[in-house]
Amino acid sequence: MSVKLKRMHEGALQKVLEWRMMPSVTQYMYTDPKLTLEDQQKWFEKIQSDPSVRYWLIEVDGTEIGVINLVDIDYVNLRCCWAYYIADISFRGRGLGKILECNMYDYVFETLGQNKLWCEVFTFNEGVIHIHQRFGSEIEGTLKQHICKNGKFYDIVRMGILRDKWQNTKGKFSYEKIEIE
Repeated sequence: MSVKLKRMHEGALQKVLEWRMMPSVTQYMYTDPKLTLEDQQKWFEKIQSDPSVRYWLIEVDGTEIGVINLVDIDYVNLRCCWAYYIADISFRGRGLGKILECNMYDYVFETLGQNKLWCEVFTFNEGVIHIHQRFGSEIEGTLKQHICKNGKFYDIVRMGILRDKWQNTKGKFSYEKIEIE
């Protein structure tokens, strides 16, 4: 399996728009948007000039299957937030979580020189919480009734990993190094 992260490009905006509105994707996100291509183009223009974000398409064997990003990149406090989704469900459960997790940790700590990588996850998304924990992220706290979707409130866990912890544990994992544009 050949995996790489390609910089978000304008030609992918329609595909990303469709992915972003799929119930299998939005169930794990804070919003359920009704997007237009014009919305996507405005978003794309904004992220092109914003040094605090980076967006990539996840490509497997030449097929774009999802999105991974870094946001709130803080060059003073040396921390950033990340998230990803695999929209093509036929690629779920094939070991991509490990590849993406380990390579993103390497990128954030070695390439960007950050000290902390954090994320937020719905408490019901136990699979993702487990993946993050498996590779060293820890639950730092729970945000009670933090997100309201469709009239229902949801708890969120805040997770994070520090550079020192990753440097001390990454040798325990064997993973394919991937290209990150």
